[in-house]
Amino acid sequence: MKIDDLNIAIIKHLIDGRKAYKLIANDLNVSENTIRARVNKMREAGILEIAGLVDTSAIPGHSTVIIGVKLKSTDLVQKGSEFSELKGVVSVAVVTGRYDLMLMAVFKEGFGLLEFYTEEISRIEGVQSLETFVIYKSYNLKVPYKL
Repeated sequence: MKIDDLNIAIIKHLIDGRKAYKLIANDLNVSENTIRARVNKMREAGILEIAGLVDTSAIPGHSTVIIGVKLKSTDLVQKGSEFSELKGVVSVAVVTGRYDLMLMAVFKEGFGLLEFYTEEISRIEGVQSLETFVIYKSYNLKVPYKL
């Protein structure tokens, strides 16, 4: 699917996922049906997802971490997919540099780093090393709540 300037403008408006299509249409000087059709096409193509996001630091007992993963193999895409299915993981990226994958995970009381490493990470073969970065304070970081 080709992403043009109108699609980009619609995406920018949808930073507020509850914004009415009519308001977006009025601002962009197109019909409401055009907005609806474009949004539906982008959603079907997997380009756009409209979801509620939370600031986990505002929820008592929750923490967000970033984990750098170094793998023994070069099967990065398959391993990235495996990591994306683990409890607490909200995103996985295949990256260049020191690590092969970067994970973002959210934990709550009763399911923290220890449980994540012993119950989830331990199920994945081929992990060479991990480095955990606990986020103490973030700015503009909101994530889907999957716990």
